[in-house]
Amino acid sequence: MGFMTLENIQQQELIPGFVARLIHTENMTIGYFNIKAGSVLPEHHHVHEQVSNVLSGEFEMNIDGQTQLLTPGQVAVIPSNVPHSGRAVTDCVILDVFNPVREDYKLK
Repeated sequence: MGFMTLENIQQQELIPGFVARLIHTENMTIGYFNIKAGSVLPEHHHVHEQVSNVLSGEFEMNIDGQTQLLTPGQVAVIPSNVPHSGRAVTDCVILDVFNPVREDYKLK
């Protein structure tokens, strides 16, 4: 796999307002998400462990009924199968890491 430049990775809009550049390794998926203000992440859960790191902007996240406003430098750790949702308060950039690989996020 070696080295990559993010700008050379094809963007995908996974849900309205959530545009990602995704990197898949053997065991994980790394997603760089650009999220438009007001975009909503509906409540869901998945088998993947997820770590979300806010790089810029403000994102309100709910994990298993607990809500917090995340700002740059804050991280949310979401265990496997725990319900979570969110809303971009401002335009945001979030770095998400998933384990295992998000096969559903691979380009078809």
